Amino acid sequence: MGSFDVPLDDERTQLDAFVEEYRGAIEATLDSLTEEQARSRLVPSATTPLGLLKHVTWMQRVWFEECVGGTTRRELGLVQGPDDSFRLSDDDTIASVTAAHRQACATARAAVADLPLDTVVTGHRSGPRTLRWVYLQVLRELAHHCGHADILREQLLTG
Repeated sequence: MGSFDVPLDDERTQLDAFVEEYRGAIEATLDSLTEEQARSRLVPSATTPLGLLKHVTWMQRVWFEECVGGTTRRELGLVQGPDDSFRLSDDDTIASVTAAHRQACATARAAVADLPLDTVVTGHRSGPRTLRWVYLQVLRELAHHCGHADILREQLLTG
């Protein structure tokens, strides 16, 4: 069921559907790419298809585990800033980064399962936010980086 098939009066269902759609879409940008292609730098920045998935994994952990869950980045073993979250280690593979993303998504779902959208969460360094705001921020980031990943994929497969 696509996100446009969701009942119009259920905001939480809509937000969940859009977030899930983009979570799947960014993973799908790696379909049929080789490990070498997934690590390809096609732009001057450190952005790569695999690095984008690693970054959105980090981003979701920041918003759902740090901001909502109240566990610091240091305690979570996360890099401190977004720029470092794109960097790939020698051990990173499509399978390992995808597995980490799926685990982060499962943890995020569990963290918010029983919380209303108006819940104020206080774990982010920039101050309190409502859960609704967190959802919108995560959705914005996922959609933004899906666009980047789509363009990189197109370059790899047609160039």
